[in-house]
Amino acid sequence: MTVQVLTPDGMFQPVPYHHVSVGTGSRQVHVAGQIARDGDGSPVATGDFAGQLAQALRNTARGLAGAGATFADVVRLRFFIVGWNAETYDAFTAGIEKVADEIGLPRPLPPLSAIGVDYLFEPDVLVEVEAYAVID
Repeated sequence: MTVQVLTPDGMFQPVPYHHVSVGTGSRQVHVAGQIARDGDGSPVATGDFAGQLAQALRNTARGLAGAGATFADVVRLRFFIVGWNAETYDAFTAGIEKVADEIGLPRPLPPLSAIGVDYLFEPDVLVEVEAYAVID
């Protein structure tokens, strides 16, 4: 196992992700920010945050697979979210649940950050996902 995830005693709980990951492999995989676009670059789920998050995660899974990795190898996820606020959390979790089984997202999730931003790649883009993995 190249990635060990854990939440040490005394760290804030419960959260739907682990606070710490340790990667022991020698190859790093960095998947650049993925958005809700299909293979042709056409927008997917315009105006639907949960749908966009699901598609961005699917694209992230494809990027990982292309490098020989899966979400089990991910040491960190980073989400950039337009207009993040407390009300966005339900749509965030809905987007994750929509594809978690399909793409093999472990639960709890690997360490993650959800960062609110004013604007992303293009005006219709509501969320962007980055993944960092260790393999071999």
